[in-house]
Amino acid sequence: MEKMPYQPELDAIAIQATTPVVSTDWQQRLPFLCGTRVVMRELRRSDAMSLFAMLNSEEVSRFISPPPSTVDGFERFIDWTLRQRVAGAYVCFAVTLSDDDTAIGLFQVRQLEPGFGTAEWGFALGSAYWGTGLFHEAAELVLEFSFETIGVHRLEARAAIRNGRGNGALRKLGATPEAVLRKSFRKNGEYVDQALWTILDDEWRLRQAVWAGPVH
Repeated sequence: MEKMPYQPELDAIAIQATTPVVSTDWQQRLPFLCGTRVVMRELRRSDAMSLFAMLNSEEVSRFISPPPSTVDGFERFIDWTLRQRVAGAYVCFAVTLSDDDTAIGLFQVRQLEPGFGTAEWGFALGSAYWGTGLFHEAAELVLEFSFETIGVHRLEARAAIRNGRGNGALRKLGATPEAVLRKSFRKNGEYVDQALWTILDDEWRLRQAVWAGPVH
């Protein structure tokens, strides 16, 4: 999700709940998703400062839409994510460490059709944590939440062809490259090609079963 669904001008627009709704529990409050080294939780306004610092570096922002350029902008973005979650259209998790509650990145999932049959996900992680395995652990938690809790059937992701790290991460997660979207993303005044990656619910469950191994 290189193009952020949030736009500042949307702050004043009232969001109506979509139908049908797959589950109402997560619309009330996102659960904590706990791994070995990471904990995924709902964004809080107090995360604005750390997210501003983590996501506005050139390394992180070079392949995504410009994140909010001020701490206040991030606070408005966080408020927007909460409204969208209540409406049942979108969720956004903060990535934190199991021993440190500071937000070091985020994962987003938004519906592309009512009921989340098809959804798109995107992510950004502070560059200091690249190559540590934290991204993969966080991504697996969000995949499980998407398929088992929200009820997503088809999960899509878009990554600039030039984004070798992002495309490699999606491949490692078991995503399938389906197409090249020509000149589909505008960055720094230039239109660039993106790869479209997908994961289907039955493919994900089969992979989980294979990893779990035979039952004795």
